[in-house]
Amino acid sequence: MPRTRTQRIVFSILMAFAMVYGMELYNQALLAGGLRTELFAAPLADIVPLMAAVIVLESLVGGRVAARLVERLPDADRCPQVLVTILRGAFTCWTMCPMMSLVATLVFKQPPAGELVATWLQTVALNFPMALLWQLFVAGPAVRAVVRTMGAATDRLRQRAMAGRAARYQS
Repeated sequence: MPRTRTQRIVFSILMAFAMVYGMELYNQALLAGGLRTELFAAPLADIVPLMAAVIVLESLVGGRVAARLVERLPDADRCPQVLVTILRGAFTCWTMCPMMSLVATLVFKQPPAGELVATWLQTVALNFPMALLWQLFVAGPAVRAVVRTMGAATDRLRQRAMAGRAARYQS
């Protein structure tokens, strides 16, 4: 998990990108009747505003709710870190999927007022299984690996800089 403010920012941006891209590709494939090569570029058209929505909603609601739910686990302090990570991702999906499905329903589907709730519920039902699996098995592990690698590289650079300063002071 991210340790510094910079890592948290990078983590948020990368996770938003991974989730928006994956879910938009999934929804484009649903509309097209299946995944096709030409669909891989389609999510890029709307990615920036959707990423902004994800970051805002996750910061204000999704991440906070997920953190509280993980804290409420019995013996959360003694729980294996991998389980805490999995549950945090699952709880984040549990809160974010209905909110982002509402955004998608309003922006893309634009149903008549009398059909808004039904269209939104159907969107949630179609998106939640994919969002959860995408988060737990693809986006989450990939983004955590990138941030972990970034943190390790930063640590190595910091150690080299400190060693260089120490060598200068000794001479």
